[in-house]
Amino acid sequence: MENIKYLFRNNVRQYAMIIALVAIMAFFQITTGGILLVPMNVTNLILQNAYVFILAIGMTLTILAGGNIDLSVGSLVAFIGALAGAFIVTMRMNVALGIALSLIAGLLVGIWQGYWIAYVRIPAFIVTLAGMLIFRGLTLTMLQGLTIAPFPNSFQQISSGFVNDFFGSAGETFNLTSVLAGVIVTVLYIIGSLRRRASRTKNGFENSSVSLFAVQIVAISAVIMLISIWLAAYKGLPIIFLIILVLVVAYSFFTTRTVPGRYFYAMGGNEKAARLSGINTDRILFFAYVNMGVLSAVAGIAFTSRLNAASPQAGLGFELDAIAACFIGGASAYGGIGTIVGSIIGALVMGVLNNGMSIMGYGTDIQQVVKGLVLLLAVAFDVFSKKKAR
Repeated sequence: MENIKYLFRNNVRQYAMIIALVAIMAFFQITTGGILLVPMNVTNLILQNAYVFILAIGMTLTILAGGNIDLSVGSLVAFIGALAGAFIVTMRMNVALGIALSLIAGLLVGIWQGYWIAYVRIPAFIVTLAGMLIFRGLTLTMLQGLTIAPFPNSFQQISSGFVNDFFGSAGETFNLTSVLAGVIVTVLYIIGSLRRRASRTKNGFENSSVSLFAVQIVAISAVIMLISIWLAAYKGLPIIFLIILVLVVAYSFFTTRTVPGRYFYAMGGNEKAARLSGINTDRILFFAYVNMGVLSAVAGIAFTSRLNAASPQAGLGFELDAIAACFIGGASAYGGIGTIVGSIIGALVMGVLNNGMSIMGYGTDIQQVVKGLVLLLAVAFDVFSKKKAR
């Protein structure tokens, strides 16, 4: 019991949102008559919210580096979509080249905004608000109020394609490749967890009890396998799901296992102390927004691929979804606290709320009210927990 209390006390934000996500899913599973967790709907939930997952990863870094946010990401998603449409549809450019140029455009936008924020020290709110207006205006100018469509099938596959089942004899009803992928991920997770535990023991850090550690391993492994089976029961592994998985693993490793990644936490905790300790805080802040520009471009390509069109209305409100996902997932509004996985959980909470209420027949008006209340409660929880810690 003491181990459980210790574990929850030191990870209260993370576990609170996991419990909340499970409770929300259970609620909608009951109220929708079991529709929420039908394999097809689980896959659609991933596909529909792919852009939120990608944007939330980038937004986590900007928030970690001092509680900064990026208001331009929604407009940038639309701008990149318009560029991709101009390159691939209008100019009939090779799909790979068009995607590469679109990503470079996102990189240049990130450099542009990062320079003003990190080196000129104009507040991020002002720079990204200006970016929101500039890129929305450029999008409308490029598209002239029209929609560019359709895109080639190879481009559409980014967000609507699935990994082929290497075990073709399984037929169309069950994708064994998805199950195999789940087994591989589970094994890698177990090996990684055992190595981390051994490393902590070797370096004299406190670990949870063996029994509690075993429960964690079993629970998370079960979730991984359950997701893989859900996906296998529909069409298998979506390509965009693999892209998101790679991003989550890479950025989680960067923020928790590398020295530059830990600099973000140090800077968000106390920028002045971080600078005095030798950390180049300007460079960290600059990188956060360059990275945000690139991931906004990735999200723009993913969303345009799913929509199969470059629309002047694309990206409206996306910045709010990404910011809300981070704060709901445990990121602190003051910076220095938050995780990539936590932001993904926050995005899942938003996605499940949207999906569940849509199935129940509630309109976007009610959905906005509920999401606003959830966001307010999440930030209030952050404030109250900080006061209690003092």
